[in-house]
Amino acid sequence: MQVLELIDDTARIVQPRWLAQAEAVHVQLRPNLPADYATRLAQIAANGGRLIAVVKDDKVLGLALWRIIENTYEGRRLYVDDLVTDAAQRSKGVGKMLLDWLEARANTQGCDVLALDSGVQRALAHKFYFREGMHIASYNFKKALK
Repeated sequence: MQVLELIDDTARIVQPRWLAQAEAVHVQLRPNLPADYATRLAQIAANGGRLIAVVKDDKVLGLALWRIIENTYEGRRLYVDDLVTDAAQRSKGVGKMLLDWLEARANTQGCDVLALDSGVQRALAHKFYFREGMHIASYNFKKALK
């Protein structure tokens, strides 16, 4: 297994051959992704999003969409928008590999925090995050806008 940057710090899709497979994994977490996945990712990249994937034998096993954000209450943070492992590959080290890569990148980028949000229904994911040393730091409130 190896981690590949699919969208790197240049904000370009640098591994286009992996996108279709990444989409098949990504939709397991985000079933409402638009039909034109590559265009949506290019828009996200233009706004700071980056994408990595764990691959093995020409197969995407998991991925993480992330970005660097600076704010007043944490300083510089590496924020993970999405972290998902293919359902058939869970509990095989893929998620840990992604989190380890993200933590290393956060350190090289001078970040103070590695952060992500996780839906309240994702109990197994929470168990994994707790095991990896993460904790619940705050509530996330939102209001849908038209």
